[in-house]
Amino acid sequence: MRLFVAVLAFAIAVPLSAAEPTLAEKLKPIIDAHKGKIAIAVKNLTTGEAFEHNPDEVMQTASLIKLAVMVEAYRQADEKTIDLTKMMTLAKDDKVPGAGILTDHFSDGATLSIRDGIRLMIRYSDNTATNMVLDRIGIKNVNSNTVKLGIPETRVNSKVYKRSSSTVDVARSEKYQLGSTTAKETLKLFELIHTEKAASVESCKAMIAHLKANDDKELLVRYLPENTVMAHKSGATNQVRTDAGILYIPDTTDTAKKRKTPVIVVVLTNENEDQRWILDNAAQLTIAKIGKVVYDHVPTKKSP
Repeated sequence: MRLFVAVLAFAIAVPLSAAEPTLAEKLKPIIDAHKGKIAIAVKNLTTGEAFEHNPDEVMQTASLIKLAVMVEAYRQADEKTIDLTKMMTLAKDDKVPGAGILTDHFSDGATLSIRDGIRLMIRYSDNTATNMVLDRIGIKNVNSNTVKLGIPETRVNSKVYKRSSSTVDVARSEKYQLGSTTAKETLKLFELIHTEKAASVESCKAMIAHLKANDDKELLVRYLPENTVMAHKSGATNQVRTDAGILYIPDTTDTAKKRKTPVIVVVLTNENEDQRWILDNAAQLTIAKIGKVVYDHVPTKKSP
């Protein structure tokens, strides 16, 4: 009898298993360690589990704003305002520095379709291609569309590296440079694309394909398995690192490897102390760690 009482007392005092930490608890040390401003929004589109940190803080986007540019281009294509197969001619004056391949690898007079310009804008974050697309769709139209979509702080302020000649909002351009958004608004935009409400069903599928082809592996997907699929857009300036998109996390019990959990992850960092252009930039490591925590947090579903 005494032995039974002792065993029972031990079982009550020591739980069989500790409670699984919440996503917030897992992310807190990473957030606290970051030297700069940081905003995060996460949503599991299967379970509805969500996490937010400074979700309504208006932040610089860097090239992440190109997501909203793409959405407006496809909206106009749906309404037959533009034809994505129409060819654009690359002029010397179109070429700007920074990310992309058009400026350094294509000759003046080269032609490409608007759709190919969008592809270059998303996959390689091509600045020249972005400006060429903006010339066709209009900066003000991008911003009008974000207001209609319910994300009014998501705005593009000028063409890339051409602020002096194309700025549509001087005050916002001075404060946020190329573009602005919030973590919550960017999450909403990705959810609208995922649920095929940002444009037509066909256009949303095309946008997801562009985003899946993004070749930036230095941020959210850096510490994830090599074959991880993510539809995302990133951005960087000296003091800014951003990455946002939909992670498709596989069910490891599914032998056919077809079942995946879509999880939207948005990480915006501004005013970063580390402004080095190196792989191990502190903000890039912060974003990579967040991607790994979110990926590992998603529970594996049981096979039927």
